[in-house]
Amino acid sequence: MAKAAIMASETLWEQIRGEAQRAAAADPIFGKALAGAILVHDDFTAALADLIGRRLGGTTAERERFTTCSCDAFRGQPDLVEAAARDLRAIVRRDPAIAGLLPPLLHFKGYLALQAWRVSSWLWRHDHRDAALLFQNEASNLLQVSIHPAACIGSAVYLDHATGIVIGANVVIGDDVTILQNVSIGRSSELPARSPRIGRGVFIGAGASILGDISIGDLAKIGAGTVVTRDIPAGCTAVGNPARLTNCPEAASAA
Repeated sequence: MAKAAIMASETLWEQIRGEAQRAAAADPIFGKALAGAILVHDDFTAALADLIGRRLGGTTAERERFTTCSCDAFRGQPDLVEAAARDLRAIVRRDPAIAGLLPPLLHFKGYLALQAWRVSSWLWRHDHRDAALLFQNEASNLLQVSIHPAACIGSAVYLDHATGIVIGANVVIGDDVTILQNVSIGRSSELPARSPRIGRGVFIGAGASILGDISIGDLAKIGAGTVVTRDIPAGCTAVGNPARLTNCPEAASAA
């Protein structure tokens, strides 16, 4: 499994470098930026760590600190890099406006915020709590995406437009989830103060709020502006405030 993951990352990196080389040849001015961001690096891991440092660090010292923390996380848990690769490929699959890997890697702040969260989560789980919260704070300030390090998020996740997204502590999000802008997922004011669990393949529309000790079933859809405070069965669509169900599979409707 580890060998297959390394090979997949290497293939991804070859594709990214090929795109960067073609773009640099077509536009020499842009090519200078690509040389520093992509072509100077030996692998996807180094390029991704450097990109995180560039976006989160305001000074040279800060940039080096964020880059070093990212490298430590990626070396300490190599499957974070594979998750990052799956996140990147998911954007290309789901966004019809994107034809290659290079644009979302360089320019999609939702992608970068998610990878910064992967580093912060690793730091949190290894008792580097202050550093983890620093990553969260800078991603929130600079990228408008705030994901608590204690959240749990799968892979092939797409934060589309990625402005005003808030994901609280202990939220669980499965694989293949798409989240649009201005979404809040976290605890409600009611006790017990537990966090939502989002299943695989869920789509969450812009401005939705998902709050409290609830579950969103696999492949469910949450409409724009919907406020969800109760369980949503798998395959159902939830719309409105408060949320009401529509387009449910027959089994879910019967339940």
